[in-house]
Amino acid sequence: MTDKPVPYKCIHVQEAQELLNDPGTVIVDIRDKVSFQAGNIHSFTNLSDENIVDFLDSTDRKAPLLIYCYHGINSKDAAEYFVYNGFQSVFSLNGGYSEFSQQNPR
Repeated sequence: MTDKPVPYKCIHVQEAQELLNDPGTVIVDIRDKVSFQAGNIHSFTNLSDENIVDFLDSTDRKAPLLIYCYHGINSKDAAEYFVYNGFQSVFSLNGGYSEFSQQNPR
């Protein structure tokens, strides 16, 4: 019995720097709105049930997509969802915003 390959890649903050520095990367925060407004990883999008359809309709599925949440757990489910919806290069940030903010204090 072989394990099914993961259709997205989990990456650490250090690995994510190249994606974070690439203006072509779509960065999405799936935390709640209050947490997003309190601090984020220069994200342009705070995804929620309210705007997911518009996001899916308007986002280039070939662009790299970096997803993060609080601690890197829920972003894995979200990454799988986006792969299922046709995104080709999907990344989930290990440790989420918590890890990022510890390594990149303001």
